[in-house]
Parts: sequence; C-alpha cells; structure tokens
Amino acid sequence: MTHPNRVEYQTDPSRYRHWKLTFDGPVATLKADFDEDGGLRPGYKLKLNSYDLGVDIELNDAIARIRFEHPEVRTVVLTSAKDKVFCSGANIFMLGVSSHAWKVNFCKFTNETRNGLEDSSAHSGLKFLAAVNGACAGGGYELALACDEIMLVDDRSSSVSLPEVPLLGVLPGTGGLTRVTDKRHVRHDLADLFCTSVEGVRGEKAVAWRLVDAIAKPAVFAQKVQERALALAAKSDRPADGKGVLLAPLQRTIEADALRYSHVSVEIDRAKRSAIFTVQGPSGAQPADIAGIEAAGAAWYPLLLARELEDAILQMRTNETEIGTWLIKTTGDAPAVLALDATLLAQQKHWLVRETIGLLRRTLSRLDVSSRSLFALIEPGSCFAGTLLELALACDRSYQLQLPDDEAGTPRIAVSEANFTLYPMITGQSRLARRFYDEQPALAAVRAQLGQALDANAANALGLITSNPDDIDWADEVRLAVEERVSMSPDALTGLEANLRFNGPENLFTRVFARLSAWQNWIFQRPNAVGEKGALKVYGKGDKAVFDWNRV
Repeated sequence: MTHPNRVEYQTDPSRYRHWKLTFDGPVATLKADFDEDGGLRPGYKLKLNSYDLGVDIELNDAIARIRFEHPEVRTVVLTSAKDKVFCSGANIFMLGVSSHAWKVNFCKFTNETRNGLEDSSAHSGLKFLAAVNGACAGGGYELALACDEIMLVDDRSSSVSLPEVPLLGVLPGTGGLTRVTDKRHVRHDLADLFCTSVEGVRGEKAVAWRLVDAIAKPAVFAQKVQERALALAAKSDRPADGKGVLLAPLQRTIEADALRYSHVSVEIDRAKRSAIFTVQGPSGAQPADIAGIEAAGAAWYPLLLARELEDAILQMRTNETEIGTWLIKTTGDAPAVLALDATLLAQQKHWLVRETIGLLRRTLSRLDVSSRSLFALIEPGSCFAGTLLELALACDRSYQLQLPDDEAGTPRIAVSEANFTLYPMITGQSRLARRFYDEQPALAAVRAQLGQALDANAANALGLITSNPDDIDWADEVRLAVEERVSMSPDALTGLEANLRFNGPENLFTRVFARLSAWQNWIFQRPNAVGEKGALKVYGKGDKAVFDWNRV
C-alpha cells in the first residue's frame, strides 16, 4: 500500500529542522536540536530531543555530506544543543500511533544509519565521538553506542539508560542490546540489570560498567571533548587537503507507477505486486585516473549510481509496502563495467574512490536486508558483470536465458576481482563466499574464470545462477516463478529470506539485523506492547500496562 504522504529521503543542510552541522578543521560537530513541531507525521511532538524517521533522514544526509563534501574532517562529534538533554530516543508517541510496518521500517533505517557510522570508522578513517551532555536514553544511547567513544558529562544528573523493556514492553531496537555486550563488553549480569531498569547509570559507575569511556565535569567538558576529538582525528588518514565533492540533488522523476533516475529506473506493476529495477551500466569513456575522477565529481558513474540506487531502494521500501517482489535487471556494456572495476581496484586507496566503494557497499547491504523477494533476470542486453553482478548475487534467485542458436545474442555474466574484495556483506563475507559457504574448490573455480563472459550453461555449471532456461521455456518459467512468489505469505517470506541470505558467521551486525530485528518485529505485534492496554499504548496516559503473563 502506498503511504498517503510519500516519504522523501533527499534533503540538504539548508532544509534541516533537527541538526546543526558545523566544521572546524578536522572536526565536524553535529548538534541535536530537534524541532518539536517537525515530526514527519501528525500526532506527536518531538520533545526532549526524541526522534522519528525524519530526524534520521537528516542524520543520514549529514553523514553522507561529511564523507564526500568534507574530506578534511576526521572526527565527527555528536552532541546536543539542548540544556540537560542529549537525546531521549525514538519518540514514544510516534511509535504508539504508527503501523507495524512503519515501526519496523523505521527501526531498520535507524539501524542502517548507525551501522554506517561504524562502517565509516572501520573502512574510511572517519571517527565518531558522542559528547553526551545531558540525559541520554533509549535510542539516544544507541546512537552514542554506534560511536567510537562516548564521553559523559559528570554533572550528577546526566546518565545513560536503555529503559525500553521496563517502560515500554519492547526492546532497544537499534542495536542497544547487541552493542552493550558485543562492542562495549559490559558484563552480562550488569547488562541485564542496566536493561531492566528505568533508572540510568551516571558518573564513575558508568565508566566502571563500561557504558561510557570517560566522564568530565561541566567546566572542562567542552575542552575534554575537543582534546579527545583531535586525538581520534590523529588516527585517521583522511586528507587534510582533499577537494570535496558537492552532492548535488538527484535528477529524478516520480510517477504514479515508476521512479526514473539517470542510471536507475523502477517500473511498478501493482496488479502483480512486483517491480522491475533496471540498472544502466556506464556509457562513454570513464575516467581511469584520479584527476579525471575528481573532475567528474558527483557525476562520476559509480558514485551517482550508488546514490540513485540507494534512494530507489529506500523509496520502494517505505512508500510501496505491497510491492513484495523486486525483479532486478541491468542493461549496458559488460566490458565497460569490468574496466570501471579495474579503476576502482587500482585507485581504492584514494579517499574519494574509497568513499564511493563504501557507499556502494552500504547500498548493496540495504538490498540484502530489504524485506522483499529479489529475483535477477539476465536477458539479452544485460551487463551483470563485476560490480553490477553483485546485484544478482544479492538476489534470492537468478535466471539467465540460454540461446542455443544465437551465440552472439546470448546474455553473459562476468566475475571481477571486485566481487571477491570490494563489497563484503554485513557478515564480513563477499557474496560469492556466502554463496559457496567459503568452500575453496567452488571459489577457485569461479576465480579461474575472472573476466570471462559466461553464458547461462557456463554460469550454471559454476553455480553462479539458479536456472538457465532456453528461449522456449524462458517466458513460462519466469512468469510461473514470479506468480508463485507473489502468492505466498509476505510474513513467511520475510523470515525465510532473512534466514537464507545470512547463512554465514554471526557478528554484531548480523545479530542486530537478524536476531534483534526479528524479535522486535514479533514484539511490536504483541498485545503486551501494542494492545489497548499495552505498554506502548498507555505510555503518558497515566494508565498502567496490562500484560498477558504467559511466556511464549
């Protein structure tokens, strides 16, 4: 179902209502100053720096602009412009009036945004410091947890807390439970005490429990934050003299049943509850050296493609919830994609190329965790090669047409080194390694065919596709596969796909997206949370929650 008011993910600092972004050499500061009347939907006020999806859309945009427009920035300080309040987390009244799908998609986007901070820290040298200068609760503490370090003001009142379980009957849904244990190594029994108490932890106790890294008195807090931000910056290799790239507004057309960008299009078939995503490969001469890449700027093909594909995924996830099956196609010249991959690999240490690879990596991960059925259709004119082959490798199934009587016209795929190295999933594995369970004979057989144009029979023999129908069977096999898929329970498919897509090693990120998200999804539908007397529904009304005491 299309939301009555389409959610827009494109913004820029001139339109921010919730964040104040400033720059001082290697340090950027993001101050939370959420507009109470700036909620994305009616029915709630964003008091005490509580946030909704609109706040996180701005945060996502701000971090993207720091990455690309300000390469001189090495540390981002996240703090608050409000007195005595850092962030009180997701707005409870927003959660209380939102549909189940809205809550789940909201949590998914906030998870992706916070994971993105850690991704940039790990891969791009951009460090994050949470300067907690007031009360910090729920999702506010989860935002701080996503930073490299947390400094808490020691003013005898400011504290950190995760009160969702006792207060709201739900879980800290943006990685709080996972980061407290897996990242900060808070002892299990102390974590249990912390997460079942409405009272926060402050001062030396917060340091002793490993909930924060340091505390500072109010008189010296700003100075200590600056010192620590500069110390973190000294660990980064982002260039002080790099020339930033302005992220110009995307050229995009939104129609009743389509989204159209320069390199991406989405055609929606509402009767069939499916959509066709078509990605256009690079055309014309592409820059191979840094000077050419810098000259192209935001128009450089892989950067523009990543931005357009990210926007299309987010638009479809939020605004088209009944379109449950996405058919992925490509068009263009496979050798041009392989040439582009060679450039990405050769120049990957340059900050702009590195950031572009990072945006592609995170965008492909958005595809992985989207609760949609993904089928790749490899047809004549396709260019599923290298970086664009990742789209097919991310899919639940892939169908490649075999034309036994048309050697010239038969569609082919190609693997590049980029498929082994540039785009790890949140498991840390490449999609090829995930596909073959890290079994070396299968991976070696694929590596032996690097750069080769593989028809459907060859691709099938290597295990790179699901099915290789010929031109006689193609139309019926694809049609029946799609019709069968859209007839199945969306709930069951979401569970099936999430379990099958992430079959590799478990880590912090997979625990957030697989284990935590699945439990929160279930809890968000339970009467104890969202029934008429559920904790989320009665919060702020003076009523006591009524629980069904049966353990399930």
